[in-house]
Amino acid sequence: MEGSAQQLRVLIANERQERLAVVAPLVSSLGHEVIAREIRADEVGDLTQRIQPDVALVGVGHDVAHALQLIDAIVKESACPVIAILSAADDGFVREAAKLGVFAYIVDDDPATWQNMMEIVLRRFAEYQSLEGAFGRRAVIERAKGILMERHKIRDDAAFSLIRDEARRSNRRVVDVAEALLDGHALLPRRS
Repeated sequence: MEGSAQQLRVLIANERQERLAVVAPLVSSLGHEVIAREIRADEVGDLTQRIQPDVALVGVGHDVAHALQLIDAIVKESACPVIAILSAADDGFVREAAKLGVFAYIVDDDPATWQNMMEIVLRRFAEYQSLEGAFGRRAVIERAKGILMERHKIRDDAAFSLIRDEARRSNRRVVDVAEALLDGHALLPRRS
């Protein structure tokens, strides 16, 4: 496969079976594996959760509401980005799809455009997940600091110093020490 770093597992969803038959070969021609094709919005969420695709492509035809239902169901159940495939530019649809969590849209049948968009979306999705993970780690550290501040009657910076010093002593990451503290780590004073 020219230009692509990896073979992707792709879910394609569309309101029309004949459009699925057009999209699947195009995706396969890019060297990717079409792992599922779906037209029913009430089934696509469970399917997505079960098969965990790398990326989902949702075709937008005459039934815009159906396409939005497909996007909504996939986004709610999946840990993959969704790309909408439009036959023509549609600002209203793009606004609604963006609210639901679509990562990009394509208005083109050129395989090179599709490949480039998938690669861009996967990079942005990885950055999004990394940022989401950083926020989660920060929340864990903040909760641990709060416990230390309350138990030891110390300030924010002193609580962080306790966690950081323990991380250095035990050769662990700060977030790992904070998680251990939340689980009842030895830094907590014994209750009388």
